[in-house]
Amino acid sequence: MERFRLGVNYWPARSAMYAWERFDGAEWRADMKRIAALGLQIVRFFLRWESFQPEAARIDATALDRFDEVMAAIDDAGLLAMPTLFCGHMSGVNWLPPWSLDPQTPHGRFRTMTLAGESPFGIGDFYADPRLLEAQSLFARTIAARAREHRSLWCWDLGNEFSNLREPRTPEDAARWSASLSAVLAEHSGVAVTGGIHGEDFERDRHIRPSSIAEPWRFATMHGYSVYSAFARDRLDAEVVPYLCELARSFTEKPVLFSEFGNPACAPDERNPAAAKPFPCLTEREMADYCIAVVDRLQSRGALGAMWWCWSDYDEALAALPPFDLATHEFRFGMVRADGSLKPVAHALATLAAREMELAPQTRPPFVDEAAYYAAMPDAIAANYARYLADVR
Repeated sequence: MERFRLGVNYWPARSAMYAWERFDGAEWRADMKRIAALGLQIVRFFLRWESFQPEAARIDATALDRFDEVMAAIDDAGLLAMPTLFCGHMSGVNWLPPWSLDPQTPHGRFRTMTLAGESPFGIGDFYADPRLLEAQSLFARTIAARAREHRSLWCWDLGNEFSNLREPRTPEDAARWSASLSAVLAEHSGVAVTGGIHGEDFERDRHIRPSSIAEPWRFATMHGYSVYSAFARDRLDAEVVPYLCELARSFTEKPVLFSEFGNPACAPDERNPAAAKPFPCLTEREMADYCIAVVDRLQSRGALGAMWWCWSDYDEALAALPPFDLATHEFRFGMVRADGSLKPVAHALATLAAREMELAPQTRPPFVDEAAYYAAMPDAIAANYARYLADVR
């Protein structure tokens, strides 16, 4: 039988979201070898959109060369690559090319950052605006063709929590966007496509329907965190992630890879983890125990795999830069400390990987009807969680 896969989300510790401008190929290569040595199989990494497409009609040649170097490093380490396009939203900031912004649209809940600095504007309608769709198609076509010859390429991720960039006007717009770009990526690279749905897409109606947006994907992906989930019973609630996975499976009727789960570790001065600001945190030991509990549940309930957020804590030298200037908890999600030493969660993931867990058969019918679920918002997520907990006891 096929294996349940374990992986990790990756930004370099010393450069984080500035990795493509401060590129250090040696750091990527060393980290890929360490990830492989722990027994993990997949690395999900992120193509900061402006770094690759500084103008709507131009793809940056230097960024493409660096992409090749990253893919080679992943291949040399014996890992599988999951590049994420249109990134887009990341760690509470929207990182966007200036040409994609709409002067009539304020940035809203999340800051907009360009390579030139912060912008007051948000992105245009990238789901339906012909100009933005044409630009996205160019990027997808170019990067897919570039990656086609790389043996490490496993699948494409259309975007990271793209509903945080902008909500589509209608579910149909989101579905057409997904179908169009998935077709381009599949045609030019020959591998599977998926996309980063996340917990907030199930908390209120963001005009995304998993059934339609995921229709062209080989499998669905899902992101979720207990400390970000208002319906969670507490910060250590290990059922939040498998519940979100079950919702995604029910709505899409496809296998689900849980491509982001984790929680922030406490800072050394945080004596009360449950009261940490802006979100509750976990001690390093709690983080390891939480990881094991979540992975065991995902594997036994039929998920394709799980990917920890994220590889490393970030270098404190980045403290004055977004997102860390306003979100210090983003420093501490890593399985590795900023000095390179392994946290207990890294050892936990290595132990899990050594089990070589098999995929569990998925035979249960859909847990909840999608139309009924969205009609019952905003109460649907908490009400169905109570049902889910009763079912799995």
